[in-house]
Formats: sequence, structure tokens, C-alpha cells
Amino acid sequence: MSLSKPPLRFSWIAGKGPVARLVARPLRRFLDTEAASGAMLLTATVAALIWANSPWSGSYESLWHTKIAVSLGSIDLTEDLRGWVNDGAMTLFFFVVGLEIKRELVSGELDDFRKAAVPAIAALGGMIVPALIYVAFNAGEPSFQGWGIPMATDIAFAVGVLALVGGSLSPGLRVFLLSLAIVDDIGAIVVIALFYAADISVPWLALAGTGLLAIVLLRGIRVWWTPIYVVVGTVVWFATFESGVHATIAGVALGLLAPARPADPRGAPDVFEEARKFADEPSADEMRSLMIQAQETVSVAERIESLLHPYTSFLIIPLFAFANAGVVLGAGAFAEAMSSPVTLGVVVGLVAGKFVGVSLFSWLAVRSGVGALPEGSTWPQLFGVAALAGIGFTVSLFISGLAFRADDFVDQSKIGILVGSVLAAIVGTVLIRISARSTE
Repeated sequence: MSLSKPPLRFSWIAGKGPVARLVARPLRRFLDTEAASGAMLLTATVAALIWANSPWSGSYESLWHTKIAVSLGSIDLTEDLRGWVNDGAMTLFFFVVGLEIKRELVSGELDDFRKAAVPAIAALGGMIVPALIYVAFNAGEPSFQGWGIPMATDIAFAVGVLALVGGSLSPGLRVFLLSLAIVDDIGAIVVIALFYAADISVPWLALAGTGLLAIVLLRGIRVWWTPIYVVVGTVVWFATFESGVHATIAGVALGLLAPARPADPRGAPDVFEEARKFADEPSADEMRSLMIQAQETVSVAERIESLLHPYTSFLIIPLFAFANAGVVLGAGAFAEAMSSPVTLGVVVGLVAGKFVGVSLFSWLAVRSGVGALPEGSTWPQLFGVAALAGIGFTVSLFISGLAFRADDFVDQSKIGILVGSVLAAIVGTVLIRISARSTE
């Protein structure tokens, strides 16, 4: 979703001072670009790798193993700092993912079968083929359970690279990649919920379900007081955490329950008409009433997504990368990892598996008449985008942490994710450049 920023005529950012001209406005323009979140993610990743391979590497792990306890009455929740990031902060990220999925299903690119068919089928191929490749490398091994790692596509990195190198491509290919990544997120959520859950506690899971039902009932009687939803949402998160299902699934469920249609179907024109009736200096009550009416012309899902998206893109995801990407890349460790079936399965799955799966299933969808290529695009261009889908950084790291308990497997999979994502970005960039020259 592209969000335009309102003019800041009365803000210091709009002033003529050197800080506003040389720092604030250029920074604001950069943060509005699609490449910005990818750049932040890359910066956090590089910082984690440098720290983990520096003479102070011990302090990196010491920091993330710091225990933090939260107590409320008889409830005592203790996690290390990395656990709070992965189980707590990432829930907010998956909440935004749930909001995006809900909006796309109701009024976006996935609301029409024919529009959604090709990227959805392509995403299915982009999950099946990489998983099969990983299984081929790890069949019969304890590392078999990491089959879900190469299935993911990182939206921030993939779309960021496409924005940098794909200026000549049709807008339809960007929509194709976004739609593919969203369907990919749905698949990742299903995989996490079904295959990477611990022993399930039925009472806690029932409490989480009761909380979700309470939210449905509150929506039904049109209760919009935000603190109630925050309290119930927190209960749902805690109950899901205690149930054995990963806590981030609670974030997805809460996002999917958010209303994706405006409460006021009449739209903005009525709000503007009401504003014209006000005096030159409207009262505080009049302005509050107008603000509420204006908010109801935009769906709850879109309002919350707009509010939280900058925090998840520029804070939570970089923080997650900083906490999880710090792996030792010494010559010995790197050589050992590159000969392990875990690393090879992840690298080949991301680079070859994603490319073959997305390309092949797209071709089958088009040939069968289910859908068509994005308007204004060619097969060589789509092949480049298919390669970019192999950038599986954030969710791949997340699934790696769920799949493995042995440190060796975790480190090997992280190296595979880093190498595979870099290679996928390079291959996709080369293919897009070649397709652009051939088109010219």
C-alpha cells in the first residue's frame, strides 16, 4: 500500500533552515520509498554480523540472553531478550501481516479470483518446490524438520530490490510480487501454526479462542473503545503463548478480525460538507466530532495498518534481524556450514527452488487459462521477479528459530538463509537487467 503524506505547511520540516532542508525533508522522502525498510533491515543485519564476528562477540550473545521477567499477581512470565523480540515484538509484525491479508482479501489484489489466481498459484509453487528440495538434502536426518525454512519470501527485501533495479518493469509485476508475498505469508502462518507448535494445552487454547470470540461480539455490538481491544488482545496473546501454539499466531488472528470496510459508507464528501458548516473557529467538540466522522470513512484495518506499519518496518523487523542474524562466519565455520545438508538445502531451496516453483506454477496457471501475465510484462521479466522471491530473510530466520533447538543447526540454517537470500537478489537483479535490455 502506498501512503501519501499530508503537507506540513506549519511544521518546522517545511521551514528554510539547514536541518529541515538538508536532513529532515530528504529523510522523510527516503522513508516514504519502498527501498527504505529493506535498507534498514540490511543495516541491522550487517551490524549483527559485524558484532558477532568481532572481538566483542561474547557480549552479543550475553545481551540477547539477558533475562527479563514480567509478573502480575500469580502470573510470572520470564524470557530472555531475544525471546521477547521473537515472541512479543514480532506478534505486532504478524498483526500487521494479518491486517494486510484481510485488506487484500476484502478490497485489494486478492478480492478477485482471476486477479489473484496467478500470484496465488505461483506462491504455492514457491513453497512446495523449495520444501521438497530441502527434504531431498535432509531426508532421514534430524535436521529434516527445517523444511519450512526456504518457503518464505521477505516482502521488505524483495520489494526493496525490485524498486531499486526494476524501474522499467510494469507496475503489474510489483503487484504480482506483493500478492505472491502475501499468499506466501498465509502459507508461512499455516505452516507455523500446524507444524511448529509445541505440546498443545487445550485449556489455554480455549481461553485464546474465547478472547477472539469476545472481539467478534464487541465488533457486533459496535464497541470501538480501543483500550478494551488492547486488554482482550493481550489476554489472547498470553493464552496463545501458554497454549503451545506460537504467540505470533495470535497477532495474525487479531489482524484478520479487524473490520476491512469503512464504518461510514458515504465516504469523505460528507465529511467535507460538514466541515464547511463550521464557523471560522470551530469548537473543540465540533472538531472531535468531525475527526471521528472522518476516521469512519477509512476502515479500521487500514487505519491501524497505517499507524503501525512504520513501527514494524523501521523498528521491529530491524530489531528482529539484529537479534537473530548474528552468526559466526569464520572461515572454518563457514566452510563447515556450506558442506552441511541444512545449509545446502536452504540455499538451493531459496535460489533454485523459489525460481523454479514460482516460474513453473505461473506458467501452468497461464497455460491452463486460470489467469494471465501481469499487464505489460513478459516472461523474462517474470523470471527475474521469481528469482527475487527467493529472498527469504525475515520469516525464514523466524521459522529457523522454531524448527531447531540444536545450535549447530540454527547457525547452519542462518548461514544458508544469508547466502541464499544474497544469491537470489543477485540472480533476480541480473535477470531483470537482461530482460530490460532485451525489451529496449
